[in-house]
Amino acid sequence: MKRVSILLLNQVNLGSLENARLGLLEANHYLESQQLPPAFEVKLVGVEKEVKLQNELYTIKAEKTLDQFEHTDLIIIPPVQGDLQVAIQENKAFIPWIQARVGEGAEVVSLCLGAFILASTGLLDGRKCVTHWKAASQFQKLFPQTHLAPDSLMTDEQGIYTGGGAFSSANLILYVIEKFVNRQAAIYCSKIFQIDMGRNSQSEFIIFTGQKDHADEVVRNVQDFVEKNFTEKIQVDDLSSKFNLVRRTLERRFKHATGNTLLEYVQRVRVEAAKRNLEKSRKSISEIMYDVGYSDNKAFREVFKKYVGLSPLDYKHKYGVAENAMNLV
Repeated sequence: MKRVSILLLNQVNLGSLENARLGLLEANHYLESQQLPPAFEVKLVGVEKEVKLQNELYTIKAEKTLDQFEHTDLIIIPPVQGDLQVAIQENKAFIPWIQARVGEGAEVVSLCLGAFILASTGLLDGRKCVTHWKAASQFQKLFPQTHLAPDSLMTDEQGIYTGGGAFSSANLILYVIEKFVNRQAAIYCSKIFQIDMGRNSQSEFIIFTGQKDHADEVVRNVQDFVEKNFTEKIQVDDLSSKFNLVRRTLERRFKHATGNTLLEYVQRVRVEAAKRNLEKSRKSISEIMYDVGYSDNKAFREVFKKYVGLSPLDYKHKYGVAENAMNLV
């Protein structure tokens, strides 16, 4: 039986903590129905005996405190919420404990923004990892030694597991169940909680708002220009002339400030506009393609799928107006 420690963090996301706990317990229920012993002994572990959340709206009691623990096989780090740097500071006491347990052979799972706590231990340095796409830029700045894969839904690197967005982290719990129990148990839990086991990417959920958390005013002006004129033909040489920079200098500064090349940035702005149109408009895909600055259907489909993970048609079927309308008659 795996001894599992779910960390009762300060500023913990209660929903994700409980999803992880219930998922593992449901796997035990499945095994019980098969006349098999349980796979997980699950405990909430805190620095103190209780944590108050949401302006003391909730009080959660730890089943054990760190100083009462002798051994654990698997540590689950739920997401934190609010100011992430404050959350890291408020949970510093967990850091040496996590490091010590991993040194003894324990494996670690971080869910969504729990990656900020895990990365603070140094255990993600040099490893591929993922967190919620909305916090990807902040994560990269705080932890440049990690290899963030912002489009991935989850990662598995030698006993260190990371998962994406808060609710999609349930997919990582299913992965853990499949790995430590079996696939049938994971399928059973996916049906109980109605979770799609086939997902492997966050791409379709990413809302591109432009990477403007930087101090380069010229690059920010270029970004503003692209966002206002993306339906037009945009050439890098024209931008270089407009903003009085040598092309190579502009491309270098833009990549350094935003993490994207100029071409990638234009593509992402256009794709985000296309997504919004596909969600709310009844226009055809070809009409939307022209509206966002593309004239080649094949090129548009390839760029759209590159950033979204779905074809424009599949995206429209999933999120479009007609497809989302419910007939209540």
